Amino acid sequence: MATLLHIDTAGEKAMVAISQNGVLIAIQENEVFQTHASFLQVAIQTLVAETAIPLDSIDAIAVTMGPGSYTGLRVGLSSAKGIAYALNKPLIGLSTLALLAKAASRLPWFTEKKEQVQIFAMIDAKRMEVFGAIYDSKLNCLLAEQAIVIDSNYLASLIEKLPTLCIGSAATKAKALLENTALFYLEQSYNILDNIQLAESAFAKGEFVDTAYSSPSYLKEFFFKK
Repeated sequence: MATLLHIDTAGEKAMVAISQNGVLIAIQENEVFQTHASFLQVAIQTLVAETAIPLDSIDAIAVTMGPGSYTGLRVGLSSAKGIAYALNKPLIGLSTLALLAKAASRLPWFTEKKEQVQIFAMIDAKRMEVFGAIYDSKLNCLLAEQAIVIDSNYLASLIEKLPTLCIGSAATKAKALLENTALFYLEQSYNILDNIQLAESAFAKGEFVDTAYSSPSYLKEFFFKK
């Protein structure tokens, strides 16, 4: 168990938190997407003041690596890297899709299912594309995160293998393509407890990312409009 600083600016809502021994100690949240950059450093300072836990006493920094907002991912990872480098602390990188799968695994619907199921974690990537990954009932990755163009045939191919829970911001879009008794849709996100549990697991296993060379998981190139 450890004292961890959590930074998540991958989506519309930003979260910064401190946990100790797997327990949430304090959290700051921001729901104004355009202000994540200005929110982040102030939120960290507020957490330090509220908890009386100095940054140099934390054991690691956990940050969401994506997929998600291009700007948000850059803001969060650059801040996390700066703190990790300055304090010589390890950096834990979390996948937003793995976090969605973790959120799905604690739902009553999921835990009550006796048969084996799979989780299709999906983030809306506009048009008929999603950023997605597929996990089994034990959260082992079956399909690595990637940009996927979904249609009814693609969804039908999933349930040829197992009943599938689709979770994330693209779930409603997917539901419009195909409804089936073996397909379950939930447009829901993860929360800070999911961040804490995955970060604690990574810390215990020594699964850290390179502070100097790690980069956000964009999954597709970003093009600026002229």
